[in-house]
Amino acid sequence: MSSGQITGWAVAAVLLFWAVGAYNRLVSLRNGISRAFAPVEVQLRQRHHLLERWVEALRPLLEHETPALDAVLAASGQLQTACDVVRSRPSAARPMAALRLAEETLAEARSRLKGELPAKPELLAGAGVALLGEELAAADSTLGFARRQFNEATQSYNDALDQFPTWVIAGLFGFRGAGTL
Repeated sequence: MSSGQITGWAVAAVLLFWAVGAYNRLVSLRNGISRAFAPVEVQLRQRHHLLERWVEALRPLLEHETPALDAVLAASGQLQTACDVVRSRPSAARPMAALRLAEETLAEARSRLKGELPAKPELLAGAGVALLGEELAAADSTLGFARRQFNEATQSYNDALDQFPTWVIAGLFGFRGAGTL
């Protein structure tokens, strides 16, 4: 074998090992998105249950505002449905966009409902609504932390997809950009 052939084989081996390493890195980063979504899903479910309890506690106080109460429950249910879709592939951008939209819809419904709450804190405290409101605020805070962790994992993955020459491997094996929350 000539020195040119040996050099060619050495270059081919280096490229092969690099390609395998780049592929494995992308798979690892994509799996990191799935791991980072698990706490988000848990927090979304916990908040959903708290919202159901909160709305049911508000029902006797806001009998005239049934549409606002039902809107919160419907938006929360829509969010849970979107979460179920995302669970199978958290790195898919379109289902994540639907989840993000469902989250925005729920935030708007909650905001409208909060505007309808009576201005008498003692009335809310007597019904246990204030305590549930505090639990909801804590759940929102915990969800925010989980969301940030998820978005960081997603950003790391998307950054890796944009790097040269890794984007060549990404294109060959069908890696696509992930959506954030």
